[in-house]
Amino acid sequence: MAEDKYISGYCLIENNRVALNSQTVFEAPGLPFVDFAKQAYQHAETGYAKFFKMDNLSKLAFLAADMLLKKEVKEGEENNIALLFANKSSSLDTDVKHQESITDRENYFPSPAVFVYTLPNICMGEISIRHKLYTENSFFIFAQFNAGFFANYTDILMDTGKAEKVLCGWVEYYKDNYKAFMYLVSDSGTIAHTQQNIQKLYTGQ
Repeated sequence: MAEDKYISGYCLIENNRVALNSQTVFEAPGLPFVDFAKQAYQHAETGYAKFFKMDNLSKLAFLAADMLLKKEVKEGEENNIALLFANKSSSLDTDVKHQESITDRENYFPSPAVFVYTLPNICMGEISIRHKLYTENSFFIFAQFNAGFFANYTDILMDTGKAEKVLCGWVEYYKDNYKAFMYLVSDSGTIAHTQQNIQKLYTGQ
């Protein structure tokens, strides 16, 4: 039931700022996303070299997820944390780059390193590998953030025993416009897992 679930932590990344549970933990105004992401990664002492090979959508999702999961995931234990993500632009930012690399026959240079990121759910794979999650995961595309969908789908996952916890995330990246909002739902915490609370946290209220 929805009243038995709580938002135990949440992370918001936008406008060159990383906030965890409403507290700014890193900020680098004026930088393009690539440089901001690199500095945020270094600040968090993430220690995952593959990060630098990821596309921007995956970097954004990875940073937000790592803020919430690095203290949550227990080494050597089964961590039944499902991933439920969505966005508006899918992997369009990388799709465009890949298309540009194959359109010009005079400068034909399609790269497998780019092609592999032409699906939005690849970012979930990166997070699952990092945190050794062998759990349910789904990525949806919506025209806008849909708090009701996240609330209902999470209830189903937890009520049916498919997940003990759910990491929900809106991860949008297109042409340097970006926003990541992630939150972890569990059976303990202080913020009730309701559509209204999810919407408030998404808007930074």
